[in-house]
Formats: sequence, C-alpha cells, structure tokens
Amino acid sequence: MPADPAVPAVPAEPVEPAVPSRRGRLTVYLGAAPGVGKTYAMLEEAHRRRERGTDVVVGCVETHERARTAARLDGLELLPPRDVDRHPGSSTELDTEAVLARSPEVVCVDELAHADAPGSGRPTRAEDVERIRAAGIDVITTVDIGHLDSLNDEVERITGVRQRETVPDEVVRTADQIQLVDMAPDALRRRMAHGNVYPPDRIDASLASYFRVGNLTALRELALLWLADRVDDALGDYRRAHRIRDPWPAKERIVVALTGGPESETLLRRGARLAQRAAGAELLAVHVVTTAGLHRPQDAALARVQALTDSLGGTFHSVVGEDAAAAVVDFAVGANATMIVVGVSRHGRLRRPFTGSTGERIATLAGAIDVHLVTHEEVAPGARRRAAPSLGAHRRILGWMLAVGVPELAAWWLHRHTDTDQLPLASLVLLGGTVLVAMVGGRWPAVVAAIVGFANLNWWFTAPIHRFSIAEPHNVAALAVFLAVAVAVATVVDRAARRAEEAVRAWAEAATISGLSRSVLTGQDTAEAIVEQVRETFGQRSVALLERTPQGWHRLAGAGIGHADRPVGPSSADTQVRVDDDHVMVLRGAPLRAADQRVLAAFAVQTSLVLEYRRLREHADRALALERAEATSTALLRAVSHDLRTPLATMRTALDGLLAQRPRLSEEDRGVLIESAASSAERLEQLIDDLLDLSRVEAGLVRPRLVPVSLEESLPLAVAGLPAGAVSLEVGETTPLVLTDPGLLERVVANLVGNAVRVSDGTPVRLLAHVTPETVEVLVVDRGPGVPDALRERMFEPFQRLDDTSPGGLGLGLAVARGLAEALGVRIGAEDTVGGGLTIVLSVPRAADHPGATMVPPAERSVGAAGPVEEDE
Repeated sequence: MPADPAVPAVPAEPVEPAVPSRRGRLTVYLGAAPGVGKTYAMLEEAHRRRERGTDVVVGCVETHERARTAARLDGLELLPPRDVDRHPGSSTELDTEAVLARSPEVVCVDELAHADAPGSGRPTRAEDVERIRAAGIDVITTVDIGHLDSLNDEVERITGVRQRETVPDEVVRTADQIQLVDMAPDALRRRMAHGNVYPPDRIDASLASYFRVGNLTALRELALLWLADRVDDALGDYRRAHRIRDPWPAKERIVVALTGGPESETLLRRGARLAQRAAGAELLAVHVVTTAGLHRPQDAALARVQALTDSLGGTFHSVVGEDAAAAVVDFAVGANATMIVVGVSRHGRLRRPFTGSTGERIATLAGAIDVHLVTHEEVAPGARRRAAPSLGAHRRILGWMLAVGVPELAAWWLHRHTDTDQLPLASLVLLGGTVLVAMVGGRWPAVVAAIVGFANLNWWFTAPIHRFSIAEPHNVAALAVFLAVAVAVATVVDRAARRAEEAVRAWAEAATISGLSRSVLTGQDTAEAIVEQVRETFGQRSVALLERTPQGWHRLAGAGIGHADRPVGPSSADTQVRVDDDHVMVLRGAPLRAADQRVLAAFAVQTSLVLEYRRLREHADRALALERAEATSTALLRAVSHDLRTPLATMRTALDGLLAQRPRLSEEDRGVLIESAASSAERLEQLIDDLLDLSRVEAGLVRPRLVPVSLEESLPLAVAGLPAGAVSLEVGETTPLVLTDPGLLERVVANLVGNAVRVSDGTPVRLLAHVTPETVEVLVVDRGPGVPDALRERMFEPFQRLDDTSPGGLGLGLAVARGLAEALGVRIGAEDTVGGGLTIVLSVPRAADHPGATMVPPAERSVGAAGPVEEDE
C-alpha cells in the first residue's frame, strides 16, 4: 500500500537496481501551452491506476500555486524532492535515487523538458526518466509542444519567446503512449483571467503576449499536426506489420510523378497548390530511373527540380523500375498516397499508339488512388485539344468497320439462304444495315455502307449475277432508290447528332452567362474576375481589359500568361471585342469560332455592367465620405456647444472673480481661482489639440520622420504629465530600438495611457514592452470595466465615448491615437486584460534592420508628447 502522503518518506541510500525483465513504459501528456491541464491529467491518471491497485508514487510535480492541481495530490504518495541550490523561486528537483530505492510500479514526473541543476549528475530530467525506465519502472510525464527541440524555432517565431529548456523529439516520439491535453484558446484565456493558471501579479508583458488568442491557436495547431504525424507513423507501422497494401486515406498525400523534363516545374507547382488546399497535406515528388537507363534527364535539370521541391515544402524521391507507371503507383501505395499528379504525354498522336501514355497507365493501375492529369506547354502540337467531332472516336471507328462488314455479311447470308431473284428482300435488309451504320458512325460511314450494299446487290441479286452489270431497267431504278434512301438516312442521323451537340453547347453557354449575370447583379464580381473567366471559358493564353485615355490605352485588368508583357493596345491582340466607347477586351490565343464570338459579346455586355457598377460604387463611396464628414461636423458643433463652452465659462468666472478686487478675497481664494482658470485653459488646450490632430489625420497631412528610438527614454516622456503613481512603467534596459517618429509615438501612447487612467478608478495602469522577432509590442494594460468585442472597432471612431461618463473630453483620444499609429505604420489593437480590463497593443517595427542608423536623443526631437503634428509645407 502507498505511504500516507502526510508523512514524508525517508530517502534511501543509493542502490543498484536489479536488472529488470522489461523496460518501463513511457506515457506523455502533451499540451500546446501552460495551463491546459497536463499536470492535472497526469495526477488523474495516477489516481485511476492507484484505484486499480497499482503502486503509484509522485516523483516531482509543479503545481504553480494552482489549488485544483494541488488538491489532486491528496491520497498519492509524494516522494521528497532533492534539495539543490539554484536560484530564488526555483522548482524542485527529482530525486532519482529515491525513486529507484522505492521501486514503485509507476512514477509521475512533471515537466519532462526540465533542466537539472548543476551537480545533479545528469543535465536533464529526460535522462533521469530514461534511467528510471531502464529499471523497469513505468513513467507518466508532461511536456509542452514548445519544449520540443525541432519546434523551438517555430514557437519563438510565433510567440517571441525562446524556450531555454528543451527535450529531444526522439524521447517523446518513442513514448509508448502520447495523450494530447487540448483546450480552446478562449477557454484557456478565461482560465488565465480567473487566476487559475498564474496569479495576476505574476503576469508580466511576456506572459500577457504569450497567451494571445492568435498565439494559442497557432500553438494548438502545431501540437495537433505534430501528434498527427506521430499517429500517421503508427498507422504506417501497422500497415507494414499486417502487410496491408491498399492505401488508407487517413491523411492527404500528393505524389507528383516527374520525368525531369521542362514540364516538371509546372507539375510540382500544381501539386503544391493541391496540397495547400488541405491542411497538413504532404507533397512527395518521385522520379523513376528506368533500369535501361534510356532518356535520363540531365543532372542539372533534376537538381533544379529537387531544389524547387524543397522550396515548396515537399520531399524528393528517386526510385528504380522497368515500368515507370508501375513504379509510380507502387511508390504511391507504399506512401499511403491519396492522389497522383501526372502530366499529359509529350508524345504526338502518331507515336502514342505505339508507345502508350504513362498517365493513362497510371490511372489504370492506381486503383483507389485519385489521378490528376495536368496539361502543360510541352505537349506535342498534334496532341493538343481540337474541336470535338459530332460523334465520339469509338463510334466513328466502329462505324467505319460496320460500313464494310454489315453489307458483306448481310449479302453473304442472303445468298446462302434465299434465291438470287429476291432483290426487294435483299434491298430492304441492306437498307436496314445502312441505317444501323448511320446510327452508329454518322453520315460518311453510312454512305460507304450504301455503296458497298449497292455493289453487293448488283453482284449477287441482279441479272446477270456475279457481274457488275444490270440487264433489267427496273433493277436500275431499285438500286438508285436504295442508294438515295441510304444517303438521306445518313444525313438525317448526322444532323441529329450535330443538333444534339449544339443543344448541349447552348445550354453550357446559357449557364455560363446566367452565372456571370447573377454575380454581376449581386455585386460579387470584378473586372479581374471576368477577364479570368473569359480566359478559362475560351481557352486563351491571356485576356486583358483596356481603357482609352488621352494618353493612350491603359490596362484595367488582365489574366493569363504574358498579359502584362505585351504592348497595350487592341492591335496586338488575336481577338478583340468592344465593351463600350472607351473600353475594349483583347484576347491572345487560338482563334474563336462564330458561336464563341457570340458568347464573347455577351461577356462584353456583362463587363460593361461591371464597369458601370464600379462607377456607381465609387460615387456611393464619395457620398458616404461626405455623409461621414457631415456627421463629424455636426458632432463637432455639438461638442463645441458644450465641451468647449464649459472650460471657457469656468475661465471667465475665475477671471471675473480676480478682477472684482473684492476686499474680502483671501490669498487662498485667489489661488483657487487661479488654479481653476489654469486647469480650464489646459483642458481647452487639450481639446483643441485633439481637434487639430484629428483634422490633420483625416486630411492626410501627417508625415512621420522614422528614426531608431529607445522606448526606455521615449515612454517616460509620454506619461510625464500624468499624476504620480497613476502609471507603472515596465520597460527593460535590453529592449531593442524601434523605428518610428518619437514625437508621434509619444503622442499616441499619451492618449492611450490617459484614456486608460481615466477608466481605471485609481488602479495604476501598466505600460509594458514585449519583444517579438519583428516588432516591439507596447502594451497599455488597465483594470477598468473593459470593452465588449462588438464595440472595440467603434471605440476608435471620433466622438465615441461609449459608457464613459467622466466629465470633459470629446471622445477623440483613441481616434487620434489610431490615426497617428496608422501614419507611423504601427498596428493597434485591443484585447482583454487577464483578470479583467482592457489591453491596448501597439506593434512598433524594430530597428534591427537599420544597424547604421543612430538614435535621436530626446533633446533633439522637434515634436513632443503634446507638441504639434508634423505636416506638409
């Protein structure tokens, strides 16, 4: 039975464990981020095993002051930690020797990636776990996805935080069981807000930035994809162990069959686009080296293809085989692929019947694997698409065979079973055969069948027989009628087939125009989309929409290969169609048929509607801008009538009191009046500055001067005018320089901090700086009531105070801050503060890419936190 957790066990002397009969199993609880519940899940599993009678102990655990996690230790034996001096607040160390001496069946070891303290004997906890497993003891442990060696750089790019403690992927990958502890980002942030992950006083700028929704979502996806790869490896081992040949489409894998020829790059890019449509899909390029060694591509060509494969995120493979198609299919089956991408054969039409098509053979052998056939520029000219005849190739071939075979067989049968004077019967039978040929092969095979039937009638059934001559005149008329009827029937059947084809084509044209009209009427299409649709519909190399200007033709939209490289003008086009007086659509490619020209004219009409819609939309946008300007003017007048008049009235009252020279006016009263007038003047000055700044921003007159700036020197100037203790400034000395205009940035921060102080009810506002690989994020953290998600965009609009009822202000501070931030190229956003409140985030570009630039001292700045905004001359 486990020992009472209230009585700590006495550490035993180091002993050499007996050689175990088996190696201990490793169970890993994997999480995307701290706080998802890995340790809690590990302790829950320990309780389950203990209830089943398993001897379970806890070797080490980090509760991080989480009450619910600490409560799960009740009832479990906790081995005493090994005391090692590291640094204040350091975590406890696993006593490996105590675990070996206790020799339980299962031991729980938290934080697998932990680095042991100096003097521990082993550098990492992962090595401690390996030693425990070597003694035959099962281990249950935890690890975050960011602590895996292979993902450390990815996690740093996502979060801006580099994990100093990592564990080799092989340790986790070879675990006997991996359990993912998953939690939605919003749920984890709610846990943070409630103090269930870290106490609020321990949350600094780094933690606040780490636990953003975007970061948590990316880390979650990283954990899911990494675990999916491990599951896929396990699936592959199972299929190999059970000799399962048929592919199991558990994950999208796209195999691109490459010849090494010039079309290989086209096939690779097409395969990469298909892989991008499915999250987590793999791209595998395979080149078959035939055993004969014939037609091998140059090494330089294969090297280019391999480099392109690597750049697209795929893997390149070379296999050897006598039959290229069979080798590609065997590789795809072995890789458990779901699709094979292969190019159209480069062989011409005359050579293809003798050499065959690799793509067609792959499609025949692929079985359940999809085959995607891709055309390319290297296809032989004779093999390119041509206008399809009325009847299919198989029917035409069969028709020519029947044109000779049916009359001959019918004549032979009639000659064997009837008399030679049965000309009417023979004519009807051969006429029926001609109709059959016409129904199968069309007009010309039926004409040939009629001629062959005519010859057989003359030879076998008209006197004199066995000679091509006619003795009786009425036989001449009968044979002539037979031939005319046969040709007429063939013509009717051929015309019926053509009408059917035209009906199908008309239906397709109507569906295309209908879809185009619907998209135009609903405002979902653009000129770019229409020219792309024209190019795809008519199979053109490129299509461009041109506009006539006083300076000449101007390209409005284009699609296809080389549309931007040709001279601008209708004269350089293979086909052109007029849209309106000032616009024309030009096409380059194969000439169009008359029916296609009619459909193209319909496209031109729809294009004119798109252009008209664009003009109406521009007018509507200008009208909306004027309406907004009118609303702003109205709001400004209302603000002037109240918010500006209030400080003016206060100033006048104070000055009247000072000028009255009342004898009873004491020095204290005079001081109060002077202070009241000064504060009102300061408030009026702030309101006027906000109005002027907003007008400059909306007029586009702000021109920042970007130089490297130190936030350690700039941010204190931004909050210098606020009351003492209202702001807690937390900017490290190692914070890198940022590329910005110091005066404008100080004005932005001053507005944001001032707004945060007003809503925080005396709680100090925290001003933090967090470093990411490309930016430095300035965080303004308040503990006010916060702002709902639906109102966060609205709060940056002018004259919006939302639920702020504090006296004074026009609701311009955040609008001015966003306008100046956009002029600086600084992203501004709002998030929930962990524990309640609102956090404004400014992402300021780092100046790391400008090592030669020098920092501007504060004394040389021409624009201060409350100074004027630089504008054009």
